[in-house]
Amino acid sequence: MWRIIKWLIYLAILAALALIAYAYLGPFFGADFSAPLQEIRVPVDLNGRD
Repeated sequence: MWRIIKWLIYLAILAALALIAYAYLGPFFGADFSAPLQEIRVPVDLNGRD
């Protein structure tokens, strides 16, 4: 049982390192993490009536 838990911990650490590496190296490989530059306006009805 301890062997499975140990491998799951190793896998979680490896996944965290891969996510961090992707966050830093992603823009070099074409991943775009920037927010869209368009302003979006949606009307909101505060009365709750139709």
